Amino acid sequence: MSSEQTFTIVGLGEILWDMLPAGKRLGGAPANFAYHAQALGAKGVVVSCIGDDDLGKEILSQLGSLGLDCEYIAVNKAHRTGAVTVKLDEKGVPDFTIHENVAWDFIPLESRLLELATRADAVCFGSLCQRRDVSRDTVRRFLKETKPDCLRIFDINIRQSYYSKDIVNTMLKTSNVLKLNEDELSLVAELLDIEGTETEILAELLARYELRLVVLTKGAEGSRLYGKGGDSVCEGIPPEKIADTVGAGDAFTAAVSVGLLRGKSLDEINAHANRLAGFVCSQVGATPKLPDELAVS
Repeated sequence: MSSEQTFTIVGLGEILWDMLPAGKRLGGAPANFAYHAQALGAKGVVVSCIGDDDLGKEILSQLGSLGLDCEYIAVNKAHRTGAVTVKLDEKGVPDFTIHENVAWDFIPLESRLLELATRADAVCFGSLCQRRDVSRDTVRRFLKETKPDCLRIFDINIRQSYYSKDIVNTMLKTSNVLKLNEDELSLVAELLDIEGTETEILAELLARYELRLVVLTKGAEGSRLYGKGGDSVCEGIPPEKIADTVGAGDAFTAAVSVGLLRGKSLDEINAHANRLAGFVCSQVGATPKLPDELAVS
């Protein structure tokens, strides 16, 4: 695909405020993902739901200031805008307390969403936003309407107890790219009764679910892109000082998505995604402005 083409890349699922020690920050993997995809030259679109409250209005204002499309963010008058209390350990690694029964649990299925699905070049979704049946049904119908060559990226993003074997299995059957970290790889292998070395587990996931690529992140140790087109291992590029790691994985996924759509090699994609994630770790919050040298995938 031409690098000149502007791709439509969708972050589908939860949107919320991360209540960090330093103050509240826009959060939720789909919004972080869409922001970084747009920063890399795509058209980033967020699909979610907010409450009819001040926190919801602030989200729209914040997304607007980031240049993101807010057209597909519904407003729910019966449920408050989502929030997550975030505590950071001495290494900046977040511990999340995710509040329940909030607006993003009730993303409505609307005809305009289905039209967007037919135009999407990539869509990223996780397990968290499927903890309630309304949003779960919307996610699955959206994915069903995407075109065959759309990148359907399951960023498993396991949080607390908001996952199940059924959700993981069903979403893998719907996806063509799986993104997860080392802890999640062990958990998924156990859930799906897959044994063996890291390579054997990745190979089984790729074959069993006919995936195009498995993206395995390892924090400061780097990452591995394992797919039909090869096996790329990249050492980590940690910053001199870590501010926090919130959003680094979402930035990594965005870089992979844009790189795949632009036809880059796995090694090129892996190296750029690591540099981008390392930069995000050096900044406070999930959506820092990118330096020019990182804004080109």
